[in-house]
Amino acid sequence: MQGQLLGVIGWSGSGKTSLLEYLVKELAASGKQINIVKHSHHDIIIEPPQKDSARLRLAGAAEVLLASPYRYVITRELREEAEPPLSDLLLRMSPADLTLVEGYKWEAIPKLEVHRPALGKPAIYPHDVYILAVASDIPAPANLRAGLAWLDLNQSQQVLDWLLAAMQNNLLKKSANKPKELP
Repeated sequence: MQGQLLGVIGWSGSGKTSLLEYLVKELAASGKQINIVKHSHHDIIIEPPQKDSARLRLAGAAEVLLASPYRYVITRELREEAEPPLSDLLLRMSPADLTLVEGYKWEAIPKLEVHRPALGKPAIYPHDVYILAVASDIPAPANLRAGLAWLDLNQSQQVLDWLLAAMQNNLLKKSANKPKELP
């Protein structure tokens, strides 16, 4: 993976996918190459079990590459292997200007948190120094950490403007130096 990296995190139902859909559409329309990593805690079904690629995978193939004139997908069966770390998965991706990662809440990568207090879930940003910005549907709290951007989740253009500025300033490069953990 080359380019920049941004995790988009938040609890289920917070609006991560809708925000990502908008950001990807706008960034791609401006000519940027955008990759997405989407983490799921559920089993992923690429094709129904009766289709050829699924049958071959179930027969024991470690990887199946399914190709068409429109797209291709590589399916890797983990069987008894542990889920690979995000860093290994990123190495398998083609170069892009920006790779957006949905999920992987606890990874040590630059992140944007989508926070809706009405969900009843706690904010993550107070305890994660890798969160550079929060997109929320409430005003910023008075005790906001210095340097943390607070964005209006209902103003998608504001989030896009922040993202473009962060890319311009190379804030989304994964650093080898981890920031100090907050107490």
